Amino acid sequence: MGKLAVIALGGNALLRDNQVGTIDEQEQNTTDTLENIVFLLKEGYNIVISHGNGPQVGNIVMRNDAGEQMYNIPQMPLDVCVADSQGGIGYMIERSLKNVMRKHGIQRNVLTLMTTVEVDPNDEAFKNPTKRIGKIVSKEEADKLAQEKGWTFKEEKKTTSGYRRVVPSPQPKTVGNWEVIEKNAREGTIIIAVGGGGVPVYTDEKGDIRPIEAVIDKDLANSLLARQIKADRFYILTDVPFVYTNFGEPDQKVLEFLNVEDTHKYLEAGTFGEGSMAPKIKAALQFVEGGGDMSVITEATKLEDKAYGTKITTEYDEADLKKYEK
Repeated sequence: MGKLAVIALGGNALLRDNQVGTIDEQEQNTTDTLENIVFLLKEGYNIVISHGNGPQVGNIVMRNDAGEQMYNIPQMPLDVCVADSQGGIGYMIERSLKNVMRKHGIQRNVLTLMTTVEVDPNDEAFKNPTKRIGKIVSKEEADKLAQEKGWTFKEEKKTTSGYRRVVPSPQPKTVGNWEVIEKNAREGTIIIAVGGGGVPVYTDEKGDIRPIEAVIDKDLANSLLARQIKADRFYILTDVPFVYTNFGEPDQKVLEFLNVEDTHKYLEAGTFGEGSMAPKIKAALQFVEGGGDMSVITEATKLEDKAYGTKITTEYDEADLKKYEK
């Protein structure tokens, strides 16, 4: 039985910042990224792939807005939008991966699984929505939508003026059908699951599964899945080849090896940006503390080159990590 790895594809693995977002662009990006995981298959790994959906679900939400305004088509709730993005992106990854494997002479089944993730409706995040979605609107339009739909808006200050809808980002409690994911993955099927952090749901007092307006951090959800299925490795693919201190500054420093103790120290010191790298570090740390062998954070096209990537382990041994790099 091969080792099991969970690979979380960041949004840039599918869509670059400087691109329009056509399907041709996204398919090419997806293919380029998937080429970098072929070596894991050749090494005998069983894998589960997840993906971000930030740009895609944002576009779905804006199409909702346009359809309502122009044609009086009822808005779909956020959970349905996330599910839509899971299906579309999962299909694109599944088809691209089959083509990549055929080119390399690899025969594996690939299964895209619609995935819910349960959250606690009493999570503190529901008192302070922070995840921005949809388009930027004027204060007048934000006030109107807040009155009509009960949405919450916050002012955009970093890039442009205006207001944007915000929703809660609660902690994931459990991944739906994780037993199915584990069973099929360990039998050799490549599973695509927990897209966009999963479709957020909760269990009501009757025991019914109910939708909830929220967005779950994809890296935290993937870390949870990796722990539930007892994966050996957890890879987070992003847009930088390493984790850095003082990122973007003249004195930035590469952190190639981190143990649990040092990682906690850096997090407590606020070394990593809360809106960017910190959630990834926390997700990687949770996986290692939950029994995983190693988390690796690296740039999407650098995964195969083991000289790149920040490796997080319980206690790293230089000799063992050098073996890993070979």
